[in-house]
Amino acid sequence: QVELVESGGGLVQAGGSLRLSCVASGRSFSTHTVAWFRQGPGKDREFVGAINWGGSNTYYADSVKGRFTISRDNAKMTVYLQMNSLKPEDTAIYYCAASRSVISPRVVSDRRLYNMWGQGTQVTVSS
Repeated sequence: QVELVESGGGLVQAGGSLRLSCVASGRSFSTHTVAWFRQGPGKDREFVGAINWGGSNTYYADSVKGRFTISRDNAKMTVYLQMNSLKPEDTAIYYCAASRSVISPRVVSDRRLYNMWGQGTQVTVSS
């Protein structure tokens, strides 16, 4: 099993940037698909983006495409979420999630396919 810990959240003005980190402990992290989800106030948890085990493929929600970038360093057992041009509507708790399964791009946004979750890190974007 893999344990995930997110960090890097905080308060930023609109237009600013933040980089979130998701550090894993445990074995075989390099074989996992890793995703970022977020949950804003009064909203359902929604998919932000995902990266496959090797880092060669990334997937993004339309709402963040072109602004957010996911990358991973398997040697450091870390996945990153670089967030640029932040908007107030990006305010949310951001969660890292992982799955040992290979997930089809068609369903990579389905949170039910991820069985390992971090505790989340708060991101607040002020206008």
